Amino acid sequence: MAGTQVNPTRMELTRLKKKLVTATKGHKLLKDKRDELMRQFLEKVRENKALREKVEAGIEAANKNFLLARAGMQNEVLNTAMLAPKQKVSLESGVENVMSVEIPKFTFQTRSPDENDMFSYGFAFTSSDLDDAIKSLADIFPDMLKLAECEKSCQLMAAEIEKTRRRVNALEHVMIPDLQANIKYITMKLDENERSTQIRLMKVKDMMLAEAHGYETI
Repeated sequence: MAGTQVNPTRMELTRLKKKLVTATKGHKLLKDKRDELMRQFLEKVRENKALREKVEAGIEAANKNFLLARAGMQNEVLNTAMLAPKQKVSLESGVENVMSVEIPKFTFQTRSPDENDMFSYGFAFTSSDLDDAIKSLADIFPDMLKLAECEKSCQLMAAEIEKTRRRVNALEHVMIPDLQANIKYITMKLDENERSTQIRLMKVKDMMLAEAHGYETI
């Protein structure tokens, strides 16, 4: 029994009551944090699903265009056209704090905002399908970056939700019940001691009265 391991004093009772108040407040705060994290996590999951479908559709369209381009062009011409990329992308990563979870934030910049700079070849000897394939990949790149950010955020938030859930359960099913049991135990012990003290005082009073008036106590 948890109560037998504590010192049944009023000082210990006061300390445990303060600890119980703190644990109860912490339990409520952690439950609120868990619920809010779960809400934002579900929003991220829905966003992740939509982004994945969009990215997969874009990659599938780009692959089809590449297949058409390969079918309509000689391998040497295609390899030469793709040999030296013209456009350059700079990627920066940061973090955003969401309910004490640091989720990644990605931003990128291209060397030139001109869309035609992505084509590193002339148009005389290449197929329009190759242009469509490269344009499809360029268009889907921001969504691919957002998808990577979203998936990592979901992983981090899921881990934090699980950690918070364990803390809530530990407080709800272990710490708070133990504190309540200890407080009850100490209260019972103090009440018992107080009753014993009152009985002893009454006994002493009876003895003093008996001695003063010369009668025997029962």
